[in-house]
Amino acid sequence: MKNENNTSLKLLGQALIVGICTGIVVGLFRFGIEKTTAFWLHLFSLAHRNPVWFIAIIVGFLLVAVVAGYFVKQQPHVGGSGIPEVKLELQGKLSVKWFPILWRKLIGGILVIGTGLFLGPEGPSLQLGSSIGQGVGESFKQTKTNSRVLLATGAASGLSAAFGAPLSGSLFVLEEVFHNFSPRVWMNALAGAIAANFVVSNFFGLHPALAIPYNHSFPIPLYWHLVLLGLVLGLCGHLYKVGLFGLKKVYLKIKILPRWLHGLIPLAILIPMAYAWPLITGPGNRLILSLSDMITTQGWVTVGMLAFFFVLRLVFSIVSYDSGLPSGIFLPILTMGALIGGTYGTFMVQLGLLPQKLVVNLVIFSMAGLFAAIIRAPFTAVILITEMVGSLLHLMPLAVVAFIALLVDEFLGGRPIYDSLAEAMEGKNGVAKESYREDQLTVPVYESSQLVDKKVADIDWPENTLVKLIRRGSEEIIPNGKTVIAAGDMLILAVDQNMRGKVYDEMKKLQEVEFDG
Repeated sequence: MKNENNTSLKLLGQALIVGICTGIVVGLFRFGIEKTTAFWLHLFSLAHRNPVWFIAIIVGFLLVAVVAGYFVKQQPHVGGSGIPEVKLELQGKLSVKWFPILWRKLIGGILVIGTGLFLGPEGPSLQLGSSIGQGVGESFKQTKTNSRVLLATGAASGLSAAFGAPLSGSLFVLEEVFHNFSPRVWMNALAGAIAANFVVSNFFGLHPALAIPYNHSFPIPLYWHLVLLGLVLGLCGHLYKVGLFGLKKVYLKIKILPRWLHGLIPLAILIPMAYAWPLITGPGNRLILSLSDMITTQGWVTVGMLAFFFVLRLVFSIVSYDSGLPSGIFLPILTMGALIGGTYGTFMVQLGLLPQKLVVNLVIFSMAGLFAAIIRAPFTAVILITEMVGSLLHLMPLAVVAFIALLVDEFLGGRPIYDSLAEAMEGKNGVAKESYREDQLTVPVYESSQLVDKKVADIDWPENTLVKLIRRGSEEIIPNGKTVIAAGDMLILAVDQNMRGKVYDEMKKLQEVEFDG
């Protein structure tokens, strides 16, 4: 027991190291994006006065596309958000070298996101953190199981540092990435996330990332608006995912440019857009914060303007992300959600069905709803928006909108976007596994699992899989064939490292609900 406690404390210490290092790196990442964004906005303001500056903008964008694209050509897993890669690593389906990913993602992300493309820093921040977690695990020569814990800790720390939201950073990794709520994972992930947020707070202060004031409670008699809004958000979220995967196929058919230079396409489109509407460019935080002023202006013109901005953000965020540049979609999703809420709210105000003062509430609720529909992480959606806005007063309507939007996407056959992106990568771009004789896989047993109340001997386990240990609360059980599995158990499975990904998939099927008849 003493040795076990020492091991846990050492792992916690390493998790804090991961969090501190991630906070430093992501702090530099955010600082670099801010300065780069300011640089390009200044150039566009100069171009308003003298068109000659367009030459500098075109040359600069060309260099960004070439440099960032070349990074992706060298290391394909630098492209995109990086969250699917982290999921694949945790499943044992992907093995990458952490440092080549780290520095390329850092520089490439700053260059790309700073231009004003409709892309966000949160996914790349998560991958930066996971790379640091991997590096710390290798430096301390940790076991494969503990290395995965540190990788997950780094991911939580990265997201925490990006949003200034340690609770949602940890929860997202547990709910959507790691799919494991074991004490070892959540304790270290939360410790790293808090450490990362503390470091970043010294860069940017403690103010909420999206400090939108909304002090009016949403009346229960008007909750029918939340139902309608949830339906709209679910439909829009599903449409976004369909468009994201559909346009990717179109990009692959473009033969004029090699795949690594497809970033030239959105950057070329961005130039006239940034010249005409600089406010709507970038991840979207500036636009979200300006919505509180826009929605106070009544009139159908405001409704049309917000709807137009939403369509523009929807289409161009897909065009930007599918180009393969290093970037994320978290904040762009929140921006689209905010625009949907603003459009719906101002529309209802014009019809006389909603007080003007409650439109800002819908803006905030919609961010959680669209996030839940697309990412399929409703708990994270509610906590994330609560932390980013800095208010605990409106959890109920947030949860209602998120839940309804999620149900709509579920009804339409939608799946978590990062699961779909990860599956699309399997068998491509060096997705491989290292060879080890034995590895461990930790599987939580859910209440609805068909494993519940069954004996170990009665379960058709994946080939070459052994149940080594069952953690039940604070108790550790060495099982035999007669041991009965209970809901809430943590199964520690011994698996062949080369088969870990396959075993993971088969265990997911075993966890599905078994219906009678």
